[in-house]
Amino acid sequence: MPEKVTALNPLGYPPKINLKKMAPRLEGLDGKTIYLIDPQFDDSDLFLDQLQKVFAQRLPNVKTKIVKKTGVYSQDDPKTWEMVQAEADAAIIGVGH
Repeated sequence: MPEKVTALNPLGYPPKINLKKMAPRLEGLDGKTIYLIDPQFDDSDLFLDQLQKVFAQRLPNVKTKIVKKTGVYSQDDPKTWEMVQAEADAAIIGVGH
């Protein structure tokens, strides 16, 4: 008689999430500081370098700063989010590829 094999479903159950509202839209960008957040996803740093150049060329009155998120893209980084809230007018989280 063949041996009985038990298999488990590797998909599991998705975690419960709490929805959050998006931040309010800025009236304009002149004189504002925009943080470009690098989540350390594949090539996101290259994308954000190019984005920073586009801002400098097309929106010279906007200050940008590239900030590397601590840890990998899938991990939360409360210190970075606190810094962004305290110092920036807005943020863009860039994903590469």
